[in-house]
Amino acid sequence: MNAARPPAAAPKRAVPDPAAALAGIDLALAAEPHDPTRHLQRAQCLLALHRVAEARAAAASAEQYARPDPAFWDALGGVLSFAGDQQRALVAYDRAVELAPDEPQLRFNRATVRRFLGDLEGAESDYDRVLALKPNDFEAYKNRADLRTQTAARNHVTELEAVLPRTGSDWRGRVHVEYALAKEYEDLGDYARSFAHLQAGARTRREHLRYDIGVDVATVQWIIEAFPAGPEFSAATAAAESPIFILGLPRSGTTLVERILASHSCVVSAGELNDFALSLVAAAGAGPGEPPLPRRELVARSARLDFAALGRDYLQRARGRVPGAQRFIDKMPLNYLYCGLIRRALPAAKIVHLHRQPMAAGYAMYKTLFRDGYPFSYELGEIARYYAAYRRLMDHWEATMPGMIHSLSYEALVADPAASTRSLMDFCDLDWEDAVSRFHLNPTASTTASAAQVRRPIYDTAVGQWRHYERELAPLREALVAAGVAPSELT
Repeated sequence: MNAARPPAAAPKRAVPDPAAALAGIDLALAAEPHDPTRHLQRAQCLLALHRVAEARAAAASAEQYARPDPAFWDALGGVLSFAGDQQRALVAYDRAVELAPDEPQLRFNRATVRRFLGDLEGAESDYDRVLALKPNDFEAYKNRADLRTQTAARNHVTELEAVLPRTGSDWRGRVHVEYALAKEYEDLGDYARSFAHLQAGARTRREHLRYDIGVDVATVQWIIEAFPAGPEFSAATAAAESPIFILGLPRSGTTLVERILASHSCVVSAGELNDFALSLVAAAGAGPGEPPLPRRELVARSARLDFAALGRDYLQRARGRVPGAQRFIDKMPLNYLYCGLIRRALPAAKIVHLHRQPMAAGYAMYKTLFRDGYPFSYELGEIARYYAAYRRLMDHWEATMPGMIHSLSYEALVADPAASTRSLMDFCDLDWEDAVSRFHLNPTASTTASAAQVRRPIYDTAVGQWRHYERELAPLREALVAAGVAPSELT
């Protein structure tokens, strides 16, 4: 889950009917095949239609006929980034910055892609320049703070404390600066100040969310009722491909495991895909032009689908992102909601569940400013209720589908990486390759909130980090116990 705003990809507004727009663009290109703007628009429509490989080809045509216009190169970089081609996106942003070196948005966009690609020093340099040009780009302060561990000799605390009052009525800007200060104070070991800023930022963010934790908790019960036990099925009637689903809560180690598996020569990561949820809604949801179904009805319908068709539709969507890959990873944490459906629709798929000590998991989510999703993560009591519901559902899946889910503890992975990784390889039917133990050298892009951390070898500092805040996190502990988590798990 990308914690930074993504590079700007035109169009600024969603295309209401991308298929119709694509047909019109193709007619225009037949008359003027060298028009770079039309090729770029074609790529945008193809992205909206989830035809990612074709979008990349259209972007290449746009690049071939491009003019020296920084706005065009910026939009091209956005398309390529959303299409998952971060290297070519960087080339486009380099060109945009070359043409307009003092435009802060171009620098911000390039910094985002540099972070994805692991060029953390280059990203920090770009953010420094953004803030010199536009001191009130408050998100840039937060992104810059996340790039490295701050030290007493090199940090931005004094600057951030001076910036905080300037946020004024800009609540979003205040949230970014509060989280930046929390991160930097934690790096410096000033845990009291760190938590004070974190709490202030989280409280402000929660105040501006429309969210009812009760609906998410109830959804778990509806899923359990709809999928009481694992089915009997014939693999011959369903898709035989074996994607690898890595799922669990955010900040539980899913990106780490993704990087390990994607370092294998036979495996490519497709990133965090919404494709399974999209396929489900397409199959079980309301028809075109009809209002969305209530969530409870959608869950009930999902248990009566043509599961083989669901699997084929998912693979068609996902395969467009990783053409030619022998095996691919879908690392959407929220797919934990669909384990029963995944098992029915894709019986050969591998499901890897990452889990973490409850207090550590709760704190890790609380301290993360997510760009989208996870609205429960800004209030400790809601984190506890969500965690308990998630655990209840995963216990249900593991009880009704024994042996079908590989449960992997983040703490066990950190304590004994070699043993955990070998067990993981065996479960995924992958031969051992030494590259998986050197995952931090993998040059491929990472677009999640952990993009900076996965460039490092496995480290154990995050395992007990929450213990610095045992007093401040007491409400989380109390709420977890009240929600049914055993006190012995919280020490």
